[in-house]
Amino acid sequence: MRIDYPGLLREPMPSGAVRWRVRVEGDKRQRVTLTVAPDHPQFREYYYAARKGIQLPAPEETKASSIRGSVGWLVELYAAAMDGMVKDGAMAEATQHQRGVFLDWLRAEVGEYKALMPQCELVKLRDKKTATPGAADNFIKAVRAMYSWGCDRGHVSANPATGIAKLNRDGKGATAWTVADLKQYREKHPPGTMAHLALTLFMFTACRISDVVLLGRGNEIQRKGVTWLDFQPVKKGAKRVRIPMLPPLFAATRASTIVGKTYLLTAHGRPFASSTAFDNRFRSWVISAGFVDDDGKATRSSHGIRKAAGELLALEGASQYQIMAVHGHASPKTSQIYTDGVDRDELAAVAMSLLSGMDW
Repeated sequence: MRIDYPGLLREPMPSGAVRWRVRVEGDKRQRVTLTVAPDHPQFREYYYAARKGIQLPAPEETKASSIRGSVGWLVELYAAAMDGMVKDGAMAEATQHQRGVFLDWLRAEVGEYKALMPQCELVKLRDKKTATPGAADNFIKAVRAMYSWGCDRGHVSANPATGIAKLNRDGKGATAWTVADLKQYREKHPPGTMAHLALTLFMFTACRISDVVLLGRGNEIQRKGVTWLDFQPVKKGAKRVRIPMLPPLFAATRASTIVGKTYLLTAHGRPFASSTAFDNRFRSWVISAGFVDDDGKATRSSHGIRKAAGELLALEGASQYQIMAVHGHASPKTSQIYTDGVDRDELAAVAMSLLSGMDW
């Protein structure tokens, strides 16, 4: 395992054991002894505390602790690594949450297996989710990401998830909202409500849920007397988005009597703690609008509005590049043509103008 932490010292002891100590940042003479080794899931937390001169007590051993070299052990290591990636801005919180759900299930099913498990066992687990092929594929995607991370750091020597085929070959994903769906939702949640503002933001920005919780008046800019939104999507590799605020969106953002850092606020007038927290709230609005199955689960999602916006733009005659400029895409999926040389602002302005006559 490659270890690269400034100030970390590996000190062999006469007994044969290894002691790990950390030089305090700014004072090389002061050293703090670590109570965990680098392969511990919480090592980063202990290391950074030591760099500040703080020695954290040894963690209590629990029955939930996994055996070194097992699937559960690898899941714990990767979970800790994802915490660090989110803090460093290298992973979106939504990605961490989704992978965490699937990997927790993996650990519950085969946590005691050796980390380098046979591929056929992964296929068996995937097949347990054939009723929801999209979830089955996302499960394999999460496992593949974990093993790729583990291979890079020497925890495992191969990735058993590589080469496992997708079940959801049509790639349709979330159900796109229809015009009738949008009307039904708005009838339940009229202007002035946070639920209505959420739908309007999704519809007239086509942004992802990880972005909508961050948007606020601080993203507004003025261009030739027109208010635009200017934001960098959270998703890695996404292009910066600048779009004009059409009248329905501008009106919705001004309808609230409470003004905060973000447009979308909790019942207590504060920004949502995370995109996951907001997603739970949005699903409750969707259910109350009548989009619910027999199990009480929402049958529409926020991502479906993003798809609806793209489809409506296409129906109104927007080009592929214009839709890309609104959605923040870097390239068309079909041809992989890059558009860095195209005036994305102009494309976005023209595309959004196509929705200006929409009955909202």
